[in-house]
Amino acid sequence: MEELPSKWSRLSTCRQLVSFCLVGGSGMVVDMTVLHFLASPAWCGWNVSLSKVCSAAAAMLNNFFWNEVWTFRPAGGRCGLQGGKGQRFLRFHAICGVGIGLAVCFLHVFYVWLGINLYVANFVAIVLVTLWNFWLNARFNWRVLKA
Repeated sequence: MEELPSKWSRLSTCRQLVSFCLVGGSGMVVDMTVLHFLASPAWCGWNVSLSKVCSAAAAMLNNFFWNEVWTFRPAGGRCGLQGGKGQRFLRFHAICGVGIGLAVCFLHVFYVWLGINLYVANFVAIVLVTLWNFWLNARFNWRVLKA
């Protein structure tokens, strides 16, 4: 029979979710900034979908760094995280890569089909994939292994 999570485990998960969202907020700033420069006709004038892929990739690099050193760092710097840093980097990009695909689809639907403002549509797309990214990364990427 599986044990229910302890109060401290739930508090830790809530702290991680808040940290993950704060890191995601910094990634959103990176994403929006890069999207603006790439998609805006005043700057590069690229296709919106291509601009979104590039802006999301820049945000992913930002987010991996901060999640690695802050959000999911084990208390007291203990070892035992799932795999090495390189493996976590690849898994993070695989998980978030699917999230980017979802975000691009959502952005296309909201912006192109529904005519919502580009930046509002992008914000909503980011919010929709945040829980996906957190759940999978917490479960498969930065899970602390039991001794």
